[in-house]
Amino acid sequence: QVQLVESGGGSVQAGGSLRLSCTASGRRFSTLAMAWFRQAPGKEREFVAAISWNGEYNNYANSVKGRFTISRDNVKNQVFLQMNSLKSEDTATYYCAGHLEAFQSVFSKIHAADFGSWGQGTQVTVSS
Repeated sequence: QVQLVESGGGSVQAGGSLRLSCTASGRRFSTLAMAWFRQAPGKEREFVAAISWNGEYNNYANSVKGRFTISRDNVKNQVFLQMNSLKSEDTATYYCAGHLEAFQSVFSKIHAADFGSWGQGTQVTVSS
């Protein structure tokens, strides 16, 4: 597993943008699919976006498709989530997660249970 630390959260008005970063420690990072999940108060954790170990493939929740972009830098051990056109319903704590197994696909439905490394979360608040 890898250790993950998120940053970049904050408060923004609707229509604005934020860029979340997740920095990983551990040599396994470059072999792991990575994902972002979020959890709003009183709601279950939900999938946001995932990226394959080599950065070639992405998967997005329908609710963020076209607005959010996931990317990674395997040299710097980082994964990013660029969030544009933010809406009030995007308000949540955002978590970075690393897959349990190396070289896994991100084509199929993404389940939180498949991810074994989690960051502490970063708060995103969007005001309308």
